Amino acid sequence: MNNFKKIGLTALAGSLVATSVAYAGALEATGSAEMKMTNNSQSAAGKTIGMGNSIYFKGSGETDGGLNVALSFELDQGAADGAAGVYDNHSVSVGNDTLGTLKVHGHGGSNSAAALDSTAAGDFWDNTLGLSKANKPQSSASGNGLVVYSLPTMAEGLSVGASYASAGENNEGSTAVGLTYAGIDGLSVSYGSGETSDVANEDGDQEIMKISYVYGSVTLSASDNDFNHTTSTKDQEVRSYAVSYSVTDQISLSYGEETIEKQGKISDIDVSGATASYTSGGMTLGLTSISAKNVDHTTDGANNDNEFWKVSLSFAF
Repeated sequence: MNNFKKIGLTALAGSLVATSVAYAGALEATGSAEMKMTNNSQSAAGKTIGMGNSIYFKGSGETDGGLNVALSFELDQGAADGAAGVYDNHSVSVGNDTLGTLKVHGHGGSNSAAALDSTAAGDFWDNTLGLSKANKPQSSASGNGLVVYSLPTMAEGLSVGASYASAGENNEGSTAVGLTYAGIDGLSVSYGSGETSDVANEDGDQEIMKISYVYGSVTLSASDNDFNHTTSTKDQEVRSYAVSYSVTDQISLSYGEETIEKQGKISDIDVSGATASYTSGGMTLGLTSISAKNVDHTTDGANNDNEFWKVSLSFAF
């Protein structure tokens, strides 16, 4: 096994930099599993019992020149990369604290702006609530073959990243940047800006702002995701806020709201939800309850007010 690690990591490093791996690197496997029961008001199936699982393999080593090389991939039964079966997110990276880190995502990467665009409430909208693809929050371009560069530390508490997604429908690449500052105790502030060329003759720009503050056992957070498109009817803004409370080190509660506003639509999509969790060791018991109104941006459409709840037991190993 040690010989296999050394050969594999030497070949990987050789393809990226003109040096060699001096020592056999480390290979580790981690995973997660989940048992769950869900209920969706739109589904005639009623309560549904299911499971989730992922296994992550990570290999790393250091070159003679002091560069850290890492390879990771995920096995996931529900992988979105259908052509590859269960072979899901995968990436390779090279760098160090002085030069920064360059990472190429074969699949599953988020550009430097989109990596920040989860809502303050935690993307409650993304829970089979009946939102069509056109009405879901838009994002700047990521995709397979995404290149992300994380800059070395320039100031304490400040992290900066930049990314490039290869050509879209307009035969143009898309760039993005993201910054997060956490140099003040309890405070985290993020800003992201990205672009996309996902449809022929149409471009879009994304701007993200997030802030969170921890005071004792309470965390307050807010986010704003603004997407402007060359087709004005696709302009969209997603606003969100959330409050969470740590009852103990094991028990936490949270409540959040999300509003999706789209140019020219009659009404906003309003999503709200609450979560509770209990964690002991590598096990977490979770409860989620979410409601959504006007999921088709109207107040009188069929099935446009929906509810979702979930009970889950998850394990990390």
